[in-house]
Amino acid sequence: MLIIPDEKIIELLDYKQLVEALREIFQSDYTMPLRHHHFYNTPEGDENTLILMPVWNNDYMGMKQVTVAPANTKDNMPSIFAQYILSNSKTGEPLAMMNATELTARRTACASALAASYLCREDAENLLIVGGGKVAQHLVHAHMEVRNFKKVSVWMRNANKMEEFVTDLKSQGIPAETVTNLEESARQADLISCATLSKTAIIKGDWVTAGTHLDLIGSHKPTTRETDDDAIRKSSIFVDSRAGALHETGELALPISDGIITENDVKADIVELIKGIHPGRTSREEITLFKSAGLAIEDLAAALLVYKSYNRS
Repeated sequence: MLIIPDEKIIELLDYKQLVEALREIFQSDYTMPLRHHHFYNTPEGDENTLILMPVWNNDYMGMKQVTVAPANTKDNMPSIFAQYILSNSKTGEPLAMMNATELTARRTACASALAASYLCREDAENLLIVGGGKVAQHLVHAHMEVRNFKKVSVWMRNANKMEEFVTDLKSQGIPAETVTNLEESARQADLISCATLSKTAIIKGDWVTAGTHLDLIGSHKPTTRETDDDAIRKSSIFVDSRAGALHETGELALPISDGIITENDVKADIVELIKGIHPGRTSREEITLFKSAGLAIEDLAAALLVYKSYNRS
């Protein structure tokens, strides 16, 4: 069994190639059982999450184990750790093992970019990134693969971290800037991409103007959310999967519980967008919203891209 080092994962997970690998695998045949969520408390009283995500097709099987520990940020540690095992689905033979933290972050960002290729206006120029975690680091690059953004605004609670983040983007030739007034920046954005661990809404529906695309990544519990009910009401809602996004994330589970929307208000999932079952954005003025909970098939696409490229190198 191969043990693929982190530096190779980073080298081989090209954003453009990963967006296309996701587009391709979503059109293929696969089996993806509902993921397992387990919540447990640390001795300090913090609630962590253990997630197990299996998936397989005729040739390969993947299993990811994820732990989410929000309190890690207090010790300047990542909030998410993950491991991935890729196997031969016919024989069960383990083929490769890799750290899935980078894998998860990149495939999450690229899945959002893939959805945005159907939902964000083609002439979008202003991108707003909300959050400063691992996924946020990749969102700029992923979204810029599908739209030609002329301005990238970044908002984080930690001002020093935000300054470092933007300085790094500028060094790569990206037209980035820090913002302190989130409302003002949200009103000017064509695409608002949120990847936070916020427990309550930080993007207000009143801030979201006609033609905006909302990309919501951070909320992964039925009790947490990044936008309020007004944003949900005024948006055309799309998801990565109904099974995950409708029930596992407070972004949609809470307004459904409160009668703000119903499950029938979801226009399409990402497979229906890719296969052309739903056209995606239908007007310049439409406000679109994509909620991702993360899918095991996305991890398989990323793991296979790494594994096959590693074998060729």
